[in-house]
Amino acid sequence: MRGFLKPAAGLTCLFAMAVTGCSSGSGGTSDAAPAPPERSAASTEAAAASSTSYAPYVSATTASDNDSAGSPTTYNLAFVIADGSDCTPKWNDEYAIGNSAVKSRISQLKQDGATVRVSFGGASGKELAATCDSASKLAAAYAEALDAAGATEADFDIEGDELTDSDSVALRSKAIALLQKDRDDLTVSFTLPVMPSGLDDDGLALLESANEYDVQVSTVNIMTMNYGESYTGDMGDYALTAARATHTQLKKVFGLSDANAWRGMALTSMIGVNDVDNETFTLFDAAQVRTFAEEKEIAWVSMWAGFRDQQCDDDSASDDAATDCSGVKQSSGAFGKAFAG
Repeated sequence: MRGFLKPAAGLTCLFAMAVTGCSSGSGGTSDAAPAPPERSAASTEAAAASSTSYAPYVSATTASDNDSAGSPTTYNLAFVIADGSDCTPKWNDEYAIGNSAVKSRISQLKQDGATVRVSFGGASGKELAATCDSASKLAAAYAEALDAAGATEADFDIEGDELTDSDSVALRSKAIALLQKDRDDLTVSFTLPVMPSGLDDDGLALLESANEYDVQVSTVNIMTMNYGESYTGDMGDYALTAARATHTQLKKVFGLSDANAWRGMALTSMIGVNDVDNETFTLFDAAQVRTFAEEKEIAWVSMWAGFRDQQCDDDSASDDAATDCSGVKQSSGAFGKAFAG
């Protein structure tokens, strides 16, 4: 997924929702998700109706009128990256990790009872594992960002060059394992690119690295978007096809049952026009994904991104995918409501 730079699991346990077992090599501990905070009566009723939550990606630094559309249970805060070549976390290469305005923004997001998940990485800038020279320093950088946000959930959006760098992949796994030893309530998700055929070799290698260092993985979140010019079919159908293929892979990598492999998965779509020509994810596709996710009891569904959940002023996308709008006709917040079900 895009960043905000200008312009424009011995075997790991994979736990999600009701997963309580553990594969060999992790000491038999449980990493079940903590109980959610109190929410309004309406949101509690909605949560009871489905085990699949809605957790959009939002800007950690800039509020949008559409942030709360669909009453998210969790917000994915995008993105924490390295401050240049230093082992220092920074919000979107623009704001210090302890910036008071950002902290106020995060407090507002939590106001209705939602939790926040800090997302490290993204498509722009450098992920901290590429700049920190030791696992302990990297773990400390991650911890600093989590503490600044008041978060016990960490998402690692690894793509592009960061995904193919085996040294940084290994360092990240070591650091996360260290972090989880100090924070037994920390849940970890990996957000990875996918094709209709599933995760590629680099994505699978990252998960195997997590296994090697005994990282306790809560969820594997697949980015059902930007497949390439050879894919010209229906984006909703492709999302479901990619999910089924990844499900088979997760069963093998983590030694999971059918049900627990679904519960250990999340789906993130790029709403409206994508970065690849001829790829447009519609409101119908969002409803299709939501229905599928509920049927399979997938952990959560998401979108890139809350601030794009509105119609463009000129009713059309630019040459590249729209950055502050969806590029399709819609009412503001319509995708959030569709994903929330």
